[in-house]
Amino acid sequence: MLRTVRDQVRKHPGLVPQFFFICLGMSGAFLYLFRLARGPHVTWRKSSNPEPWNDLSPTYQYKFVAINTDYKNLKKDGPDF
Repeated sequence: MLRTVRDQVRKHPGLVPQFFFICLGMSGAFLYLFRLARGPHVTWRKSSNPEPWNDLSPTYQYKFVAINTDYKNLKKDGPDF
């Protein structure tokens, strides 16, 4: 397969940026999925901590981008479990 790609790039050098941006997009998607898999709301071992989101403080910024929310001034509304 790599030989075919190499032959296509030699015949059509304009494909180099396309291959570059496709690889860049695929690596960015993989890194974002890896980030989502390690989030505070994901449980991989249910025996050690079945509900890890209960351990988070109200000031923990769990969103990737928080435009209108100031997490430093938030207070916990519910009871401790």
